[in-house]
Amino acid sequence: MERDFEDHCWKDVMSPEDLALYTPYRRETYVGQRPALLAIDLYNSAYQGGARPVHEVAKEFPSACGEYAWNAIEPTKQLLAMAHARGLPVVYTTKEQRKEALPHKTQSTNRRGGRTGEDPWGIFDAFKPEPDDLTIYKVRASGFFGTPLIAHLTQYGVDTVIVCGESTSGCVRASVADAYSYGFHVVVVEECTYDRSLLSHKVNLFDMHHKYADVMHMDEVAEHLEAFPEV
Repeated sequence: MERDFEDHCWKDVMSPEDLALYTPYRRETYVGQRPALLAIDLYNSAYQGGARPVHEVAKEFPSACGEYAWNAIEPTKQLLAMAHARGLPVVYTTKEQRKEALPHKTQSTNRRGGRTGEDPWGIFDAFKPEPDDLTIYKVRASGFFGTPLIAHLTQYGVDTVIVCGESTSGCVRASVADAYSYGFHVVVVEECTYDRSLLSHKVNLFDMHHKYADVMHMDEVAEHLEAFPEV
């Protein structure tokens, strides 16, 4: 069933006046002919504390996204499985851990520390990269900033970057804006992205949908990917 352009999670927070204001942005959404999957920061620290409400887990694990992260596990597994089955390039990002590569004087925030658990920046077990997948280590929000990501995507011949991961308002949005700026068509999979703040998640998806990307539901993306032969 074809969905309305605004049939997304932000419907309950955007006013009719705001939706009307963005009417000129209505268009057909799509996945291009040479897509790659970019999985943003699917690391352990986002899942620590389990599938509890964020306000509970954040007391112990400030980087955790609680139930929002856990709700996205199954659709993200489905997305990764479809990409792998069709031989799409799959790229993960995570935090750079080498001390000599980290910025020493400039930090974006002074958020308090907390427990990080074992291997906080390793990819969560449900999404472990396969041998041919690429992992990009970054020191800033965008997966493109100061990394070789654009070189790899160019070498792959990619025309579309499908994005999943976290957080919607932070590293996902920064990476989406850069991918758009580099000339890629960008697809953000709604059910496969999440944020500590549900409001930030919804508003940032709305912004990206009308500025940088096609926000699509998982079943819509799956329908497009099913047209690609399995390898």
